[in-house]
Amino acid sequence: MPQPPSTEEDIDDDFVPSQLGIKDIISLWITQILQTYGDEESKDGAPVCEGSVDDLVGGPIFLALYPYFLRYGGVFKLAFGPKVFMVLSDPVVVREVLKEKPFAFSKGVLAEILEPIMGQGLIPAPYAVWKNRRRQLVPGFHKAWLDHMVGLFGDCSTQLVKNLDAEIAKGNGSAIVDMEERFCSVSLDIIGLAVFNYDFGSTTRESPIIKAVYTCLQEAAHRSTFYFPYWNLPLADVLVPRQREFKNNMNLINETLNGLIKKAQAFEGTEDLEELQNRDYSKVKDPSLLRFLVDIRGADVTDSQLRDDLMTMLIAGHETTAAVLTWCLYCLAQDRELMARVVAEIDDVMGPADGETPTAPNYEQIQKMELVRLCLAEALRLYPEPPILIRRCLEDVPLPKGAGDANVTLIKGMDVFISVWNLHRHPDCWEEPLKFDPTRFKRPFQNPGVKDWAGYNPDLISGLYPNEVTSDFAFIPFGAGARKCIGDQFAMLEATSCLAMTLRRYDFEMTKDASEVGMEMGATIHTAGGLPMKVTRR
Repeated sequence: MPQPPSTEEDIDDDFVPSQLGIKDIISLWITQILQTYGDEESKDGAPVCEGSVDDLVGGPIFLALYPYFLRYGGVFKLAFGPKVFMVLSDPVVVREVLKEKPFAFSKGVLAEILEPIMGQGLIPAPYAVWKNRRRQLVPGFHKAWLDHMVGLFGDCSTQLVKNLDAEIAKGNGSAIVDMEERFCSVSLDIIGLAVFNYDFGSTTRESPIIKAVYTCLQEAAHRSTFYFPYWNLPLADVLVPRQREFKNNMNLINETLNGLIKKAQAFEGTEDLEELQNRDYSKVKDPSLLRFLVDIRGADVTDSQLRDDLMTMLIAGHETTAAVLTWCLYCLAQDRELMARVVAEIDDVMGPADGETPTAPNYEQIQKMELVRLCLAEALRLYPEPPILIRRCLEDVPLPKGAGDANVTLIKGMDVFISVWNLHRHPDCWEEPLKFDPTRFKRPFQNPGVKDWAGYNPDLISGLYPNEVTSDFAFIPFGAGARKCIGDQFAMLEATSCLAMTLRRYDFEMTKDASEVGMEMGATIHTAGGLPMKVTRR
């Protein structure tokens, strides 16, 4: 069998990843219970943390994992009730899993949780489906399309600005606005137009689709930590109110997406990839990614697969951007000196916001706004989206030591949590890890105490943001390795455009103490109760 590839470009069509059978899972489950709660000697070598059920089920699990990480180190085994997970929070170990041996792992529990929502979409898809769909999707994010999307980002953010202006006018000079809700709305409108050519119009009205999506994601989070999969029982979707609501919401979402696919298929297009990537998108009636996918789809790609792709991009494409904008503004509002520097950079690049007509940055201006982009990167460091990556071992994988001393092996069938929250706040990898400091990304940092870790090197930044290469896997805002998010550049362009347009025009003040802004976990980290801000014109 060929060696497992580490990047998408290295994929050999003859490569077949390891498979995991039901016997493997049952055998491992019994072994883990005996090793954790009985007298059988542990085969994996990891320290065991018996987690508090109240900690792990009563709130966001990523918060509960951080104190365990500080106590037990970058690799430990978390056991609560019958569930056992290996928790990884060390950059050297994470590099081994995501880059060196990505195909020794499946999405495991994550795929099981997301399958009812995303089906065979890019995030939960098994290897065979993922390989084919990634090759179809990646060309869609080409330079000409991204250039055109920057204009779309500005158009949608302009509608956000007009709505904020209206709120301020009604409030005689200022208004109290839930900025998380506004960022969710504008990012949904952007993803709707960019991916589906569909106007959700959520900046001007409440969207039933987005309510359905949020409810489904909350159900996914519920299923990830509940002890028993009662939702698989016969008639659960009829007798259990939350499961009945989940079914109704999924029906609404599926009807909408299937309608959009049929609409896109009604137009004739070209299948020539080079022609598609050299389009003048300003003259294209439907510049959406769906239109691109319909044009280049192969005979073996079904409407169902297109639906799964769209659902994945709807969730991943809008949730992440809304969350990073929310937490970035939350952090900036607590540091007035830093906020002033960010606003000064925006004014220097775009000019002061004179007049009533808002203007949007172009691609070149976004590239020049380095501090704005680093603030977004720092928000992703402190509030990673998602805060946990989930994998399942398909073969035994010995782990490198990194910052620890134990000889640990991930056993075939073991479920693994990669705690991005812990990794991004690792005290051995970041100076003052809990401080919001975007300028950290301009300074090199090394720690010989983390064996085989190259440290952080700002000279390696090659795109819009520092990434896993720059930090040697201590910073993975869009994942890493072969299954890294393909929409990272799209997301950074979108977030930079929206943040620049709002900060150029408005002052923001917290209306409650920062410590009162709690966190909830869906697909990303949400605030608990919104982010109410006092908004005034500059």
